[in-house]
Amino acid sequence: MDLDGGNRRFFNRLGGTSAAPPPDSSKNQKVCYHWRAGKCSRFPCPFLHRELPHPSGPTSAASNGSGAPKRFSGDSGFSGPTPRRGPNFNNNHNNNWGRMGANKVVRKTEKVCNYWVQGNCSYGDRCKFLHSWSLGEGFTLLNHLDGHQKVVTGIALPAGMDKLYTGSKDETVRAWDTNTGQCMGVLNLGGEVGCMISEGPWLFVGIPNVVKAWNTQTNQELSLSGPVGQVYTMVVGNDWLFAGTQDGTILVWKFNAVTHSFEPAASLKGHTLAVVSLVVGANRLYSGSMDHSIKAWSLETLQCLQTLTEHTSVVMSLLCWEQFLLSCSLDQTIKVWVATENGNLEVAYTHNEEHGLLNLQGMHDSESKPVLLCACNDSSVRLYDLPSFSEKGKIFAKQEIRAIEVGPGGLFFTGDGTGFRVWKWTEPVPKP
Repeated sequence: MDLDGGNRRFFNRLGGTSAAPPPDSSKNQKVCYHWRAGKCSRFPCPFLHRELPHPSGPTSAASNGSGAPKRFSGDSGFSGPTPRRGPNFNNNHNNNWGRMGANKVVRKTEKVCNYWVQGNCSYGDRCKFLHSWSLGEGFTLLNHLDGHQKVVTGIALPAGMDKLYTGSKDETVRAWDTNTGQCMGVLNLGGEVGCMISEGPWLFVGIPNVVKAWNTQTNQELSLSGPVGQVYTMVVGNDWLFAGTQDGTILVWKFNAVTHSFEPAASLKGHTLAVVSLVVGANRLYSGSMDHSIKAWSLETLQCLQTLTEHTSVVMSLLCWEQFLLSCSLDQTIKVWVATENGNLEVAYTHNEEHGLLNLQGMHDSESKPVLLCACNDSSVRLYDLPSFSEKGKIFAKQEIRAIEVGPGGLFFTGDGTGFRVWKWTEPVPKP
């Protein structure tokens, strides 16, 4: 797949921000808001090009004994384009979650200039609003591709393909050539796309009352019946395909290599409202629902092992990261769960946001540090260093970002109501 590398023809960078001048302790004790936005062109500038100290004093990272901040043990995080599974949960953990959360960068300007969006802002660099779709360092916007008429609800990159697929509430799936950025085809499905995933050569699309499956190598097309209402979420684990549906049921199919078809295997019941999030990790399936609960299911017996009820609203997304389970909800919290000695999960840390949360994805940045991408219902994505939850940056959009997908070579994708954007982690500047 020609998504990364210097010979990309369509993922061209759209320019970078200029470096800020060094701080000067003799300046007015006010932080330059142009510098905060990475746009200050005054030299010398009468204001500070650094953040003021926190009123309660600096907070130090938890140390591992060598003076370095303690990170996750092991290297089992997200190393590929399908980071939905994690290793087994265990109780050998050190709780560093949120230890450096006080280091959050606070900026006055976190609103995109409407005049800049329309291409006619007369203030230029003097504008107090952002002339950028992102805030922060270490990543850059490569391209914005549009074509869908409604919000993008799924982004998938099947293995071995030079195509990227997007699904939308406009009832279509679009195929994009990753070399040219051109839309290669539009498939009308006759129903809103609730979710879309890929596993190997297979592309799965959830629409009302059915799951569509395509083998992108052989062009085989299948329709998996059984769902009642919209299919909101899917995941593959232990050679099973799981689909969360509007009536609260999780349907399970098994692939039959002899007949080249997916055969119904089970129907998991327990949620009282729609199942909207699924993830596989630690030999378990985790499901999040509109009934505010998370259920843990055995991948061996398909029996429910535990029900978690700490969220107070819809559990929109789940993520397995090493020995942790992360969940986010419209109750404006991200919860980090860890297994106790008896194998049950309990909350190790709760991160509070100002808005409801829609989607979680995890990846490593260009320095191999773990980063959490968190979509909020204020049409933004927060980027956090883990496990500290220190803010790393923000991504903005005109409408809610409902789809986030991780690609190879430091690429990641965000989909909203105007199309989808391609982002890339930039290589760090070598220190002199």
